[in-house]
Amino acid sequence: KGRRAMPEGKLCNTKNVDTKEQLQALLADKSGKQYYEEMNHLDVDRQKLWGTIQKTFKSRLKTWLEICSHCGLCAESCFYYIANNKDPEQVPSYKIQATLGQLIKRKGDVDNQFLQECMDTAYAKCTCCTRCGLYCPFGIDTGVMFSYLRGLLFGQGFVPWEMKIGSGMHRIYRAQMDITTEDWVDTCEWMAEEYEDDWPGLTIPVDKENADILYTVNAREPKHYPEDIAEAAILFHVAGENWTVPSEGWEETSLAMFGGDWEACRMQVESVYEAMERLKAKRMVVTECGHAYRATVIEGPYWAGLESGKTPIESFHYVEWLAEALRTGKLKIDPSKKIKEPVTYQDSCNYVRNAGLADIGQEIMSYIAEDFRPMTPNREHNFCCGGGGGLNGIGRYRQQRNIGLKVKRDQILATGAKLVISPCHNCWDAIRDLEEVYKIGIRWSFLKPLLINMIVVPEHLKPKEEEEEMA
Repeated sequence: KGRRAMPEGKLCNTKNVDTKEQLQALLADKSGKQYYEEMNHLDVDRQKLWGTIQKTFKSRLKTWLEICSHCGLCAESCFYYIANNKDPEQVPSYKIQATLGQLIKRKGDVDNQFLQECMDTAYAKCTCCTRCGLYCPFGIDTGVMFSYLRGLLFGQGFVPWEMKIGSGMHRIYRAQMDITTEDWVDTCEWMAEEYEDDWPGLTIPVDKENADILYTVNAREPKHYPEDIAEAAILFHVAGENWTVPSEGWEETSLAMFGGDWEACRMQVESVYEAMERLKAKRMVVTECGHAYRATVIEGPYWAGLESGKTPIESFHYVEWLAEALRTGKLKIDPSKKIKEPVTYQDSCNYVRNAGLADIGQEIMSYIAEDFRPMTPNREHNFCCGGGGGLNGIGRYRQQRNIGLKVKRDQILATGAKLVISPCHNCWDAIRDLEEVYKIGIRWSFLKPLLINMIVVPEHLKPKEEEEEMA
């Protein structure tokens, strides 16, 4: 009777987080304690669930579930299966059949416990890295299916606390963090001032029309790593690029995509597309972030209903811009400053496997490193960092995430490299945490700070004092 009286909790419910008050209430709930307690009493709206499935479970997913022959060839493709001593319950086909497969079979007639089990599998046993799709003889992509399942779970309120917060952030701020337009513009101005003495003439132009490049970032940069924005500005400055950042529509990431809130995904990418149309730049370059690129460039056009399946202007990942700048000589490397120590490179699932940029990393390394040691396997065959799909940020699944990191740990150890270049925020975080957990003695870095230390700086871009000292 008590359960019936409270089909929805105050914090854990099927309502979208559209107000700052709702968001504050969630944030005040330390580690989601009250949220998860309420989840234990959440009612399943079976009619709504089956109705949604009937409307959205279309031919491709239906075919995939039906034709899976349980051959197990996807097992070894999954880093979770390997990290968990080849537990049969970690085989991708088993995981999806036991969750989405059962949900379909039972026509949505499931209970709270089953949906919590689905949530624990969809968010903690799959990072949606889509590696399994490469090895399935039928091309079945379990990652895509889990993404669909996350959407169903979100609609029923069975979503990790942090992902519910993330979806609210995108709905309210169009960013994964509570950063206002004013905060963002102030950060850009502050960074330009901070670095101007070392880089005369450095600016971070905001809302400049008809630029060659519209640069967009991950909200964690203005919030936690503002120097990343300054480093991008320095490299554009040295390369002589005509570039700008938008005052609105500057954020590329999508925790809503990890959460399964497809409406918030659309709201988020539309803010970026509006900036593209408003500022009429020739092309967009997104920072060193994998899922941001995937959300805005690969999936985004479909969320926004763009029939072309493409972003309003051509869009590039940061590694593409960097490779082009090195290739064309816009940025030149001082040979004496190349990386001398053994170094390896983390291929991010979201722009390497899911966007076809498999060879770009290797090309960049050929310009900047003397002893480059690719991981085995690499390029589109590389394993997920272990923290993708939102997993890095979910406290409830920290232990499972840490076990999953073992595969990346062993890949890095096998190279003998002590420096890991990781041009993706999620991978960077996972590798930082991996070092914290396993203490294997590595350093990790984005590309930008490394490049700044090895590029040839034209005389006219050097500070005056330096010229005088040299004289």
